[in-house]
Amino acid sequence: MQPIDIVPAGDAALEVRLPERIDPEVNSWCVAFARALEQDLGSAQRDVVIGYCSVTVYFDALRVDPRWVEDRIHAAAGHVRLEDAVGGGVVEVPVCYGGEYGPDLGDVAAFAGCSADDVVARHLAREYRVYLVGFIPGFAYMAEVDPSIAAPRRSTPRTAVPTGSVAIAGGQTGVYPSVTPGGWNLIGRTPLAPYDASRSEPFLFRPGDRVRFQRVSAV
Repeated sequence: MQPIDIVPAGDAALEVRLPERIDPEVNSWCVAFARALEQDLGSAQRDVVIGYCSVTVYFDALRVDPRWVEDRIHAAAGHVRLEDAVGGGVVEVPVCYGGEYGPDLGDVAAFAGCSADDVVARHLAREYRVYLVGFIPGFAYMAEVDPSIAAPRRSTPRTAVPTGSVAIAGGQTGVYPSVTPGGWNLIGRTPLAPYDASRSEPFLFRPGDRVRFQRVSAV
Protein backbone atom coordinates (compact mmCIF):
# COMPACT_ATOMS: atom_id res chain seq x y z
CA MET A 1 0.00 0.00 0.00
CA GLN A 2 1.24 3.49 -0.88
CA PRO A 3 1.43 6.05 1.97
CA ILE A 4 -1.43 8.51 1.52
CA ASP A 5 -2.73 11.75 2.98
CA ILE A 6 -6.38 12.76 2.63
CA VAL A 7 -7.17 16.47 2.62
CA PRO A 8 -10.33 18.46 1.83
CA ALA A 9 -10.48 20.12 -1.58
CA GLY A 10 -13.35 22.48 -0.92
CA ASP A 11 -16.56 21.32 0.73
CA ALA A 12 -17.44 18.65 -1.84
CA ALA A 13 -14.18 16.88 -2.64
CA LEU A 14 -11.38 14.97 -0.96
CA GLU A 15 -7.87 14.79 -2.38
CA VAL A 16 -5.77 11.68 -1.81
CA ARG A 17 -2.10 12.67 -1.95
CA LEU A 18 0.87 10.39 -2.50
CA PRO A 19 4.60 11.23 -2.46
CA GLU A 20 5.11 14.16 -4.84
CA ARG A 21 7.11 12.87 -7.77
CA ILE A 22 6.65 11.89 -11.41
CA ASP A 23 6.88 8.15 -11.04
CA PRO A 24 5.21 5.43 -13.17
CA GLU A 25 4.57 3.16 -10.18
CA VAL A 26 2.98 5.93 -8.11
CA ASN A 27 0.82 6.98 -11.04
CA SER A 28 -0.13 3.36 -11.79
CA TRP A 29 -1.29 3.06 -8.20
CA CYS A 30 -3.41 6.20 -8.70
CA VAL A 31 -4.98 4.75 -11.85
CA ALA A 32 -5.82 1.45 -10.13
CA PHE A 33 -7.05 3.28 -7.02
CA ALA A 34 -9.33 5.54 -9.07
CA ARG A 35 -10.88 2.51 -10.77
CA ALA A 36 -11.45 0.85 -7.41
CA LEU A 37 -13.06 3.99 -5.99
CA GLU A 38 -15.37 4.41 -8.97
CA GLN A 39 -16.65 0.88 -8.43
CA ASP A 40 -16.83 1.14 -4.64
CA LEU A 41 -18.51 4.55 -4.41
CA GLY A 42 -20.83 4.12 -7.39
CA SER A 43 -23.39 6.90 -7.63
CA ALA A 44 -22.06 8.48 -4.43
CA GLN A 45 -19.23 10.03 -6.42
CA ARG A 46 -19.60 12.71 -9.06
CA ASP A 47 -16.12 12.30 -10.47
CA VAL A 48 -12.76 10.74 -9.67
CA VAL A 49 -9.82 12.68 -11.13
CA ILE A 50 -6.30 11.26 -11.48
CA GLY A 51 -3.21 13.44 -11.04
CA TYR A 52 0.50 12.68 -11.29
CA CYS A 53 0.50 11.54 -7.67
CA SER A 54 -3.01 12.20 -6.44
CA VAL A 55 -6.64 11.17 -6.80
CA THR A 56 -9.46 13.65 -6.11
CA VAL A 57 -12.95 12.39 -5.31
CA TYR A 58 -15.87 14.76 -5.97
CA PHE A 59 -19.24 14.12 -4.32
CA ASP A 60 -22.53 15.83 -3.47
CA ALA A 61 -21.98 17.14 0.06
CA LEU A 62 -25.75 17.55 0.50
CA ARG A 63 -26.32 13.83 -0.06
CA VAL A 64 -23.10 12.19 1.14
CA ASP A 65 -21.29 12.48 4.47
CA PRO A 66 -17.63 13.36 3.80
CA ARG A 67 -16.59 11.15 6.73
CA TRP A 68 -18.21 8.16 5.02
CA VAL A 69 -16.34 8.96 1.80
CA GLU A 70 -13.07 9.21 3.72
CA ASP A 71 -13.72 5.84 5.35
CA ARG A 72 -14.36 4.29 1.94
CA ILE A 73 -11.14 5.85 0.61
CA HIS A 74 -9.11 4.31 3.44
CA ALA A 75 -10.76 0.94 2.88
CA ALA A 76 -10.14 1.00 -0.88
CA ALA A 77 -6.52 2.10 -0.45
CA GLY A 78 -5.77 -1.13 1.39
CA HIS A 79 -6.91 -3.29 -1.51
CA VAL A 80 -5.36 -1.65 -4.57
CA ARG A 81 -3.75 -4.06 -7.02
CA LEU A 82 -1.24 -2.57 -9.45
CA GLU A 83 -2.17 -5.20 -12.01
CA ASP A 84 -5.55 -3.46 -12.30
CA ALA A 85 -3.71 -0.48 -13.82
CA VAL A 86 -1.78 -2.53 -16.37
CA GLY A 87 -2.98 -2.62 -19.96
CA GLY A 88 -3.40 1.02 -20.87
CA GLY A 89 -3.83 1.47 -24.60
CA VAL A 90 -1.07 2.34 -27.05
CA VAL A 91 -1.85 5.49 -29.04
CA GLU A 92 0.21 6.26 -32.14
CA VAL A 93 0.34 9.96 -32.98
CA PRO A 94 1.53 11.18 -36.42
CA VAL A 95 3.46 14.45 -36.23
CA CYS A 96 4.79 16.89 -38.80
CA TYR A 97 7.79 18.47 -37.10
CA GLY A 98 9.24 21.95 -37.55
CA GLY A 99 8.40 24.72 -39.99
CA GLU A 100 5.11 26.49 -39.50
CA TYR A 101 3.91 23.53 -37.41
CA GLY A 102 6.84 23.59 -34.98
CA PRO A 103 8.07 27.18 -34.66
CA ASP A 104 10.02 26.45 -31.46
CA LEU A 105 11.93 23.43 -32.75
CA GLY A 106 15.01 25.59 -33.37
CA ASP A 107 14.87 26.97 -29.83
CA VAL A 108 14.73 23.46 -28.38
CA ALA A 109 17.68 22.47 -30.56
CA ALA A 110 19.64 25.48 -29.28
CA PHE A 111 18.78 24.48 -25.69
CA ALA A 112 19.99 20.94 -26.36
CA GLY A 113 23.08 22.00 -28.36
CA CYS A 114 22.10 19.75 -31.24
CA SER A 115 20.37 19.89 -34.62
CA ALA A 116 16.62 20.10 -35.13
CA ASP A 117 16.69 16.59 -36.61
CA ASP A 118 18.37 15.35 -33.44
CA VAL A 119 15.56 16.86 -31.35
CA VAL A 120 13.00 15.09 -33.50
CA ALA A 121 14.88 11.79 -33.29
CA ARG A 122 15.07 12.01 -29.51
CA HIS A 123 11.39 12.93 -29.23
CA LEU A 124 10.47 9.96 -31.41
CA ALA A 125 12.74 7.53 -29.60
CA ARG A 126 10.69 7.33 -26.42
CA GLU A 127 7.34 5.83 -25.49
CA TYR A 128 5.49 8.24 -23.21
CA ARG A 129 3.12 7.52 -20.38
CA VAL A 130 -0.07 9.57 -20.02
CA TYR A 131 0.01 10.60 -16.37
CA LEU A 132 -3.09 12.76 -16.31
CA VAL A 133 -5.54 14.67 -18.48
CA GLY A 134 -6.32 18.25 -17.47
CA PHE A 135 -5.82 21.97 -18.07
CA ILE A 136 -8.45 21.85 -20.83
CA PRO A 137 -10.52 18.84 -22.02
CA GLY A 138 -8.24 16.29 -23.67
CA PHE A 139 -4.85 17.78 -22.80
CA ALA A 140 -2.68 14.83 -21.75
CA TYR A 141 0.46 15.35 -19.69
CA MET A 142 2.99 12.78 -20.92
CA ALA A 143 6.43 11.94 -19.59
CA GLU A 144 9.30 11.65 -19.60
CA VAL A 145 11.05 13.59 -22.34
CA ASP A 146 14.73 12.91 -23.02
CA PRO A 147 16.48 15.24 -20.51
CA SER A 148 18.70 16.69 -23.25
CA ILE A 149 15.68 18.25 -25.03
CA ALA A 150 13.62 19.05 -21.92
CA ALA A 151 13.53 22.80 -22.59
CA PRO A 152 11.66 24.87 -19.99
CA ARG A 153 8.42 26.71 -20.68
CA ARG A 154 8.71 29.82 -22.79
CA SER A 155 9.17 33.05 -20.85
CA THR A 156 6.28 34.64 -22.77
CA PRO A 157 3.26 32.37 -23.43
CA ARG A 158 1.38 32.56 -26.71
CA THR A 159 -2.16 33.85 -26.62
CA ALA A 160 -3.34 31.22 -29.11
CA VAL A 161 -1.67 27.84 -29.69
CA PRO A 162 -3.09 26.00 -32.75
CA THR A 163 -5.09 22.81 -32.29
CA GLY A 164 -2.96 19.68 -32.58
CA SER A 165 0.30 21.38 -31.64
CA VAL A 166 2.83 18.94 -30.16
CA ALA A 167 4.91 20.59 -27.47
CA ILE A 168 7.61 20.16 -24.84
CA ALA A 169 7.93 21.79 -21.41
CA GLY A 170 10.62 20.46 -19.13
CA GLY A 171 10.28 16.70 -18.80
CA GLN A 172 6.77 16.68 -20.25
CA THR A 173 5.31 16.54 -23.73
CA GLY A 174 1.72 16.97 -24.86
CA VAL A 175 -0.74 17.77 -27.63
CA TYR A 176 -2.96 20.86 -27.52
CA PRO A 177 -6.56 19.69 -28.15
CA SER A 178 -7.94 23.11 -29.08
CA VAL A 179 -6.85 26.70 -29.65
CA THR A 180 -5.78 28.03 -26.28
CA PRO A 181 -3.11 30.18 -24.64
CA GLY A 182 0.01 28.21 -23.83
CA GLY A 183 3.66 28.51 -22.93
CA TRP A 184 5.07 25.17 -24.04
CA ASN A 185 7.63 24.86 -26.86
CA LEU A 186 5.86 23.93 -30.11
CA ILE A 187 7.87 21.38 -32.10
CA GLY A 188 5.23 19.95 -34.46
CA ARG A 189 1.58 19.30 -35.16
CA THR A 190 -0.72 16.30 -35.51
CA PRO A 191 -4.00 15.95 -37.41
CA LEU A 192 -5.43 13.84 -34.59
CA ALA A 193 -7.99 15.41 -32.28
CA PRO A 194 -7.22 14.70 -28.59
CA TYR A 195 -10.78 15.73 -27.73
CA ASP A 196 -13.91 15.56 -29.88
CA ALA A 197 -17.29 15.77 -28.16
CA SER A 198 -19.00 14.23 -31.21
CA ARG A 199 -17.07 10.94 -30.89
CA SER A 200 -18.50 8.03 -28.93
CA GLU A 201 -15.28 8.25 -26.88
CA PRO A 202 -14.43 11.97 -26.79
CA PHE A 203 -10.97 11.55 -25.24
CA LEU A 204 -8.08 10.18 -27.29
CA PHE A 205 -5.80 9.84 -24.25
CA ARG A 206 -6.45 8.42 -20.79
CA PRO A 207 -4.21 8.11 -17.72
CA GLY A 208 -2.10 4.98 -18.04
CA ASP A 209 -2.04 5.01 -21.86
CA ARG A 210 1.26 4.80 -23.72
CA VAL A 211 1.94 7.16 -26.60
CA ARG A 212 4.31 6.78 -29.53
CA PHE A 213 4.94 9.66 -31.92
CA GLN A 214 5.56 8.98 -35.61
CA ARG A 215 7.04 11.46 -38.09
CA VAL A 216 4.98 12.35 -41.16
CA SER A 217 5.66 14.81 -43.98
CA ALA A 218 2.48 16.88 -43.66
CA VAL A 219 -0.52 17.32 -41.37
